[in-house]
Amino acid sequence: MKISDLIFRELIKRGYSKSDGKRVWDIADSKLWYLTPEQAQAYLDLQATSEYKTKLGSKEVVLIKENLGEIVKSVGNDPINVVDLGCGDGKKVVLFLETLNKKVKVRYCPIDISGYMVNKAIEKISKLNAGEIVESHWNISDFENLENVTDILTKQGYKRNLFLLLGNTLGNFEIHDMMYKVRSAMKDGDMLVIGNGLDNGKLESGVLKFVREERGNDKFLGHIPSLLGLDKKNVKFGVRFANSRIEFYYDILKNQVVRFQNKSVDFKKGDEIIVAVSYHLKKDDFKSFVKLYFGESRVFTTDDDSYALALCTK
Repeated sequence: MKISDLIFRELIKRGYSKSDGKRVWDIADSKLWYLTPEQAQAYLDLQATSEYKTKLGSKEVVLIKENLGEIVKSVGNDPINVVDLGCGDGKKVVLFLETLNKKVKVRYCPIDISGYMVNKAIEKISKLNAGEIVESHWNISDFENLENVTDILTKQGYKRNLFLLLGNTLGNFEIHDMMYKVRSAMKDGDMLVIGNGLDNGKLESGVLKFVREERGNDKFLGHIPSLLGLDKKNVKFGVRFANSRIEFYYDILKNQVVRFQNKSVDFKKGDEIIVAVSYHLKKDDFKSFVKLYFGESRVFTTDDDSYALALCTK
């Protein structure tokens, strides 16, 4: 497999730290997950498994269905942009668009780092006939340019925005950095719905057990060591909970040198590459975090406190 310039540069830039006598290369950044159509499709394949839908996806869907009336009521009657951050293939937003379209004029704006994902979302939502769809160069974004996007959207007759940050997208970032970017892009009166996993003290027997056993996680994230030029036979997939987050990593099983663009990296047996993280705060910490950024907010949780849905207004 061809070495990815972006992933290799990210590895060089970040370097490594030492922990328990081993070198740890932390390149956990979601912008590296969907660089190729194959990576993006591997993620969609993972989400499509019955186990994923049952163990993870269904919790968010249940919370949305239970509280959609409250969300729609908060939207009001004026035309609104539904800004889908990390849109994936668009399936997360369907419930919102189908319901909102019966009440107000809706314009859908999918945003994702992956053009492959954006095209999938536009294709899916086009079939709904649930409002106008924004198609522009701003659709493909890593959330660094959100303020530019919302400035353009609100100048075209749709004065308010409903931002969606679903599917644990918030947890895949340093959460304060991500929340600052999103809130800065919001106008007064805009709303944000966050869907994110929680640490209910039972992660080891719940989510962690599932992600360790679900082979689709390795198929999806395994593209990253391959795109670094590592032989997949010489790395081993692992998952743990540390630092309030689930960490997905690969152990290096054999010394290996990767050479690219006149640079080389010496990977040693025992090295570790962290390729993804998923932050899971405790319920009270999540509520405090939401209140820190939004004075007006409500947090709904599943009965087992393993997942939360927050409705926030700026």
